[in-house]
Amino acid sequence: MKYNILLLLLTCSVMQAQVVPKDSIQNKSYKILNKSILPISLIGVGLIINKSKFDKTFQKDIRNSLRDNYSTNVEDYLTFAPVAQMYIADLAGIKSKNNWFNQSKYLFISNLFSVGITQLIKKSNQKMRPDSGADSFPSGHATIAFTNATVLYHEFHNSSPILAYSGYAFATTVGFFRMANNRHYLSDVLVGAGIGIAVTNLVYYFKPLKNFNPFKKVKNVSIYPSYKDNSYGLYASYQF
Repeated sequence: MKYNILLLLLTCSVMQAQVVPKDSIQNKSYKILNKSILPISLIGVGLIINKSKFDKTFQKDIRNSLRDNYSTNVEDYLTFAPVAQMYIADLAGIKSKNNWFNQSKYLFISNLFSVGITQLIKKSNQKMRPDSGADSFPSGHATIAFTNATVLYHEFHNSSPILAYSGYAFATTVGFFRMANNRHYLSDVLVGAGIGIAVTNLVYYFKPLKNFNPFKKVKNVSIYPSYKDNSYGLYASYQF
């Protein structure tokens, strides 16, 4: 029971720590400091319990609560659920912070840096996974899932809060399944989540390549991601 409560509190902290009243922020420095509290806390807790008795016991308890040889790959798909949500919302006409190109730009940059940082730590740490595999710390799935969820949050937290926060529900579920599949410890998931959130917040704060948009001067043209017959691509339309 105490472990279920811990997971619930972690989920709620992700949801609540992102709520920042508009009128309470007077300058950008305070804004970025405020948004740093959650990821720093997740990373800090993850580092504290890393390789601890609690970390190992928590993992054993999760596995013991499941059937023997439990395995699923659902998290491979849920990791990208926030990305699908974002583009579907664009197609549905829900107001977002940026257009589809800038969304994709910041999504790519955020994942590039967050995954890069996670991979560097993995190679330098070389922590064994619960199932005896290599490169456990931090969780790459958690990093990507929370990076994607934070992009979704930034794009829609003003226009559609439920949509914005729903990405964190998917990301938290990804973290749980990584532990349920015996691929990661709680510490791996927490640090991966913290990295994903922190990096994405910084990307949206500094807005790298802010003015780069080759489609900016193209009028009456809309381009959207498409999926058909197990193939991914782009759909373009032109209004006469």
